[in-house]
Amino acid sequence: MDGVARCLEAAVGERFVRDELAALVSQAVTPWVAHDGLRLFGMNPATGAVSFGFLHDFSPDLVQAQLHDAYLGDDPFSPADITRHPAPVALFGGSDGSNGNSRPTPGHRQVLSTLAAHGAGSEARLLLRDRHGAWGLLALLRESGGRPFDGEDAARLARLSPLLITLLRGYATAAPPPSGAHLPAGVAIVGADHQVRSLTPEARAWMREISPERGLAPRWMPQVSMREISLAARRHLADPGAPRPLACSPTAYLGRRVAVHAQPLDEHGEGDVAVLFQEATGTLLLSTFAAWHGLTARESLVLRHLYSGAAPKQIARGLEVSPHTVNAHVKAVFRKTGVSGRDELLAALDS
Repeated sequence: MDGVARCLEAAVGERFVRDELAALVSQAVTPWVAHDGLRLFGMNPATGAVSFGFLHDFSPDLVQAQLHDAYLGDDPFSPADITRHPAPVALFGGSDGSNGNSRPTPGHRQVLSTLAAHGAGSEARLLLRDRHGAWGLLALLRESGGRPFDGEDAARLARLSPLLITLLRGYATAAPPPSGAHLPAGVAIVGADHQVRSLTPEARAWMREISPERGLAPRWMPQVSMREISLAARRHLADPGAPRPLACSPTAYLGRRVAVHAQPLDEHGEGDVAVLFQEATGTLLLSTFAAWHGLTARESLVLRHLYSGAAPKQIARGLEVSPHTVNAHVKAVFRKTGVSGRDELLAALDS
């Protein structure tokens, strides 16, 4: 475990392109929990929506099939339900097909069927969450015919959670705020088959701007991400308790902070979905920015007041605390976000 910790801690704040982060995590974790494939997804901690991700020897086609099971199927351990699961680890592929469940559910059987269709025999999933929210998902695969994951593997995986949360937070905050002109919002229409049906000219500009050809995001990202956000919108319409379909990708992933919303265009969520791309700045960014930088609930409130232009004395009156307490919170916000003052903080939020 010490070796895993040293490797992951050394990678915090480093810049990665495409799937390099997944390759590094796989290399670090293999001596601790052996596996044949790995996926690591980061979530918007303010909404629970997947916002960026990386694969290592993990088929994008398998990911897309699993997304359908997660959002519209019976997957019993779906990232879409990350806040509802009592345990952080789930295993699939034991001797009875369920790793400890004496009566496998239809959901377990569907998970195994999806794995088998893509040459995998078992999977271990670790939901990355803490008291601040949901941060992401680590999934490990073993090929068909190999030893399935067991309880010892699950216990080992659980110990990785704090390290991986720190790594994802460091990735999300490593790159400086983007520079240059903001793009106008653009809209894509995604059909019931999860394929893009049409794009506004502004959305086409977004597609060019965040294209993997620019060298940052993985090549599989556009197709998988579009399916993810459209499925999340359909799921949220049917189950308002599921994560809101609002992703927020950090600068390191796409070269700029991107907010992606989705909303079904019919009341049942069976037809087209509208997907809106826009710059993740200002009030749209505040909750995610606060979570990425580890602000407390009170510091997050102070951040909102600072952004609105309130003076410390006004903030103190609004929160019914002393100006001294507000000043302490303001200093903590500046320290945690790496800025020297209000102007630099506002620039970081609006750039």
